[in-house]
Amino acid sequence: MAGLVLFTVAVAAVATLLILAPGVAVAYALARWDGPGKGVVETVLALPMVLPPTAVGLVLLELLAVNGPLGRVLDAWGVEVVFTPKAVVLASAVMAFPLLVRSARSGFEEVDPRLVAVARTLGDSRARAFFRVTLPLAWRGVLVGALLAFSRALGEFGATVLVAGNIPGRTQTLSLAIFQHTQLGEDAQALRLAGVAALLAFVAVYATEVVTRRRGRRVRA
Repeated sequence: MAGLVLFTVAVAAVATLLILAPGVAVAYALARWDGPGKGVVETVLALPMVLPPTAVGLVLLELLAVNGPLGRVLDAWGVEVVFTPKAVVLASAVMAFPLLVRSARSGFEEVDPRLVAVARTLGDSRARAFFRVTLPLAWRGVLVGALLAFSRALGEFGATVLVAGNIPGRTQTLSLAIFQHTQLGEDAQALRLAGVAALLAFVAVYATEVVTRRRGRRVRA
């Protein structure tokens, strides 16, 4: 069980780290951009949250299969993704990405643009003002988004089972193992794993709530 738990946590952590930089960039762009097509972009980014996870997994499978558009390119480079641990990380990252973007975007929207303008008038470049002013003021929103993404990745099932399969010792996570034991009638083992999953989820969500409450107090102040 320890190996299964460590693998699940590692997958969630790697998936969160992979989407952190692009998620922050997209969140910042959405917070500052009011151009045409913004609603369409926001809708597309939110689709993984409302689509059945199996539908997202099917799209990933079609894209990454050996005869798929991305799969052919990766195969030419000797990179195999489908039914490997890479696919588990990818599926988790895709499903968690919208949560990171939404929360980080809220954090950036709370930053007073006048503070950034002051930094620019003092000689900071746009990038320097972002790292010296915007990001430090929005860090709680980014952190909440990262914690929510990590929590989502911990429990990912639908997309993962299609693009990565349920291979014990290779692509099996806690949620997949719970499903397998339930299918085999091994309810006691499934319940033990469900308890571990619930504990991990509790820790992640509790940390999110703590940061959110502190963020709320700072905004009210």
